Amino acid sequence: MSAASNYLENKVLDHVLGEGARNFTSPATLYVALFNNTSGNAATNLEAGTLTDEVSTSGTAYARVAVDFAAASSGSASSNGAVTFAAATADWGTVTHLAIMDGDTEGAGNVLFYGALTASKIVNTGDTFVISSGNLTVTLA
Repeated sequence: MSAASNYLENKVLDHVLGEGARNFTSPATLYVALFNNTSGNAATNLEAGTLTDEVSTSGTAYARVAVDFAAASSGSASSNGAVTFAAATADWGTVTHLAIMDGDTEGAGNVLFYGALTASKIVNTGDTFVISSGNLTVTLA
């Protein structure tokens, strides 16, 4: 995952180049959100901060999961623990994208980083979506 949202790019630029009120405060907790590409425009929507394609929480047991990252090195930082979602109580469909968010509630918060999964994953009733420790990497290029 290497795409920063417009929101985050502006905050980082203001923080690095600005003073005072323009300084960005890092969120206390970061969350992983999962997305289907039902609109056909998931990446474009995530870039704009539009959460149209997020997996639905309605009767599915889907909820964003907190994630921690190890210290950055060589322009990348990787998750330092497994990110385990609850078992689906209804089909989530095909998960194609994910985003690092600053809010824990579906449809809320800001997209910080986003990207397409290396391989899409169909999540059916009873399945558990897991990102193994170290397998979620954010890179700035």
